[in-house]
Amino acid sequence: MARGTIALILGLFVLSLVVILVVAVVVVLIGDAQIDFAEAFWRSMLRTLDPGTMGGDTGSVQFVLSMLAVTLGGLFIVATLIGVIGSGIEAKLDDLRRGRSLVLEDNHTVILGWSPQIFDVISEIALANANRRRQRIVVLASRDKVDMETDIKQRLPDTLTTKIVCRSGSPIDLDDLRLTSLQTSRSIIILSPESDDPDTDVIKTLLAITNDPDRRPEPYQVVTEIKDDRNVEVARLASRGEAKLVLGGELIGRIAAQTCRQPGLSIVYQELLDFGGDEIYFFEDAELVGQRFGDALNQFRRSSLIGIVPAGERPQLNPSMERLIASGDRLIFLSADDDTIKRESPPDDSIREDAIASGNHAAAGLERTLVLGWNSRATNLLIELDRYVTPGSQLLVIADGPGVADQVETVGRRLQNLGLSYRPGDTTDRAILDASTAEGYEHVVVMSYSDALDEQRADAKTLVTLLHLRDIESRRGESFTIVSEMLDVRNRALAVVTRADDFIVSGKLVSLAMTQLAENPELNAVFEDLFDEAGSEVYLKPAGDYVKVGEAVGFYTIVESARRRGETAFGYRVLALADDSQKAYGVVMNPDKASTVALTDEDKVIVLAEG
Repeated sequence: MARGTIALILGLFVLSLVVILVVAVVVVLIGDAQIDFAEAFWRSMLRTLDPGTMGGDTGSVQFVLSMLAVTLGGLFIVATLIGVIGSGIEAKLDDLRRGRSLVLEDNHTVILGWSPQIFDVISEIALANANRRRQRIVVLASRDKVDMETDIKQRLPDTLTTKIVCRSGSPIDLDDLRLTSLQTSRSIIILSPESDDPDTDVIKTLLAITNDPDRRPEPYQVVTEIKDDRNVEVARLASRGEAKLVLGGELIGRIAAQTCRQPGLSIVYQELLDFGGDEIYFFEDAELVGQRFGDALNQFRRSSLIGIVPAGERPQLNPSMERLIASGDRLIFLSADDDTIKRESPPDDSIREDAIASGNHAAAGLERTLVLGWNSRATNLLIELDRYVTPGSQLLVIADGPGVADQVETVGRRLQNLGLSYRPGDTTDRAILDASTAEGYEHVVVMSYSDALDEQRADAKTLVTLLHLRDIESRRGESFTIVSEMLDVRNRALAVVTRADDFIVSGKLVSLAMTQLAENPELNAVFEDLFDEAGSEVYLKPAGDYVKVGEAVGFYTIVESARRRGETAFGYRVLALADDSQKAYGVVMNPDKASTVALTDEDKVIVLAEG
């Protein structure tokens, strides 16, 4: 009985077989029934399975008693068997309800853990799988299976061709991990839990995956987020180098630092990272071998060439325009799909020389930046911002909370270009905001109190601060850029009324980066180059620096103007559409180069450049 349902059924089978055999032997030995052993065995078995068949038995007392004995034995055995089967089915259904059964899938995506990021991750994977049939995502987390399925269904009612399978268990338990069929998975995404020390749980999960004695010999395709960069080396050791690590704080810090100086940049990064529009692809074209990189830019009408991956080397975004394309080089494109990357010679009149502007980019001067609020990502923001600004620029941090002053002082010792100062205060206090903004700051960054408050309360505090800032700006007739960090992407729609210049939805951007790497690990080197302050980065530069404003020009002309500056243009932003979510807040990525657009002084051209 301790061995389970199957053992009980087998035991009852053996017991019934013994009873049937014994009775059959007794009947044959009595001899008055005049039947052989086979018929005696058959009759005994029928009476065991159906007690009603003994009603017509005739013969000696010994024969009738033998039939009665086998019938009574059958009553006991069948009744017990029904109970065992019923209990076994109930236990199995309970296992299924609790998500404790083995997943019988292959080439699926496994998500380990649960956090608010899971909805963005599932949504993006479903989009990536849209052109594939019968795709599966398996979620393993320490939650009830039914609760997980309900939450996912409420937030994501349509997952296209992808089915979500949930299992309850701990991602650090080897037995629970085996429920997800990691051996046959395509990729594994480990979500950073909402705990005091999330990196520890992530590292334990990495150890459980890589040290499973039954693991497959091929490397796993693992992606996860590490909150504290001090844990990166340990995570690499735990994963034996198999995991692609996304440094969430560093990523958001870099995006925030760049975005506060050029609003709209976070939207560009989101468009680059999500699966909803154009994506990054690698493509090799033998006919371009020997041509200069700059000459190839306008040879792809519906795709944007942005870099090269030399054979055996790291990617180079926006390389020298004179760089010759060599055999074995793979080109990096931004395109709607890999089959839309087609070379087309531009028309003879594609470039309007008379519309190309000859002005130079304005040199950056001293900057004054105000940071309102504090969280663990703010340290990376200050460090990254220090790398971009002119020496002598000033930055003031206003925030409240335990330990904030010490953290600001610590990061201040690492800054070289920024003069950093700190004032304690409530960032929703109108008096404090009035006093601080009166000091002539050009840029304001509102950081979320995500370390101290839950997601919704932190976003609510951010919204209050934003409302005050815009009211102050309108009352004084002043103008300063406002960039805000939001936690829940759904609150971005509410934040539009604050008319902030840009919103950084931190959790979503990290989720998008992880999902891209899960689908294509080769992008890791591209992202490292894209977000690194060394080399070329994404900039939104005044349209008037490239073409004459107010004139309708084709994107061929904009690309050529950027090429002459050693830059790679791949989009533009129309400021008049900055509040229109249906049109990506005015950001147009990888436009058809034959299409025309009349840009204004306030519009921007999106380029890859070194500064």
